[in-house]
Amino acid sequence: MDRKIKFSKYQGAGNDFVLIDNRSGFFDRENEDLVQAICDRRFGIGADGLMLLQNNENFDFEMIYYNANGGEASMCGNGGRCIVAFARDLGIIQEKTVFLAVDGEHQATIQDNQVDLGMIDVPTIQRDGDAYILNTGSPHYVTWISDLQHKNVYEMGYAIRNNATYKKEGINVNFIEQEEQGYFVRTFERGVEDETLACGTGATAAAMTVALHHGLEGHQEIPIRVLGGQLYISFHKIGQKFTDVRLKGPAQFVFEGFIPLFYEKKEE
Repeated sequence: MDRKIKFSKYQGAGNDFVLIDNRSGFFDRENEDLVQAICDRRFGIGADGLMLLQNNENFDFEMIYYNANGGEASMCGNGGRCIVAFARDLGIIQEKTVFLAVDGEHQATIQDNQVDLGMIDVPTIQRDGDAYILNTGSPHYVTWISDLQHKNVYEMGYAIRNNATYKKEGINVNFIEQEEQGYFVRTFERGVEDETLACGTGATAAAMTVALHHGLEGHQEIPIRVLGGQLYISFHKIGQKFTDVRLKGPAQFVFEGFIPLFYEKKEE
């Protein structure tokens, strides 16, 4: 009888993930093809990424994140919020947690479906022409644009992500526009290689860009609307250094099920 994987599907502002409780260590972390198959939106479950929740003796749990292309990836902010909700639903944590991710320690609190996630400090920024380049756990390119709702973000983001500067390592590309209630952001994500409905580290980078662009100092909270919902990013800024960074927003369970351990992607 084939072994099966139990999975749970969560989404955070439309950024969706497959989560697997891997505390027993049965999931093969090197199985890139399996991750791709699971994340495939036509032949698999469908997701922007896959996460393993693993044991770590120094933390409540450890988060291992894969992009939809199957490779282990840098930090995912919305994924981090979803795995906190997953850990709560598994009974591992209650309202507070400290967990380990690829970029280090993260603290978070959860109330109902709202997760407040601590992010890494950002001590430096760079510029590429008019764009801001920040690493908020993942590398981000942020640029201002008008009439964002009607722009072809896939086409524009693909071109920047694959230009001579960024093609080798890749970069997430964010477009931002001011609106009445805050700021609107759309993101092309590397690894997914497409526009996603939300990107937590991208929204964080965009909020920091707002502060840099407008010369804001001290404690700030910036509302960021994404295609999948509303996020709030807070931080303390002195010059170009950002500390006490928080990403707040929803993380919701969608469904759960089982798939064969040796699930294979169908031939296209």
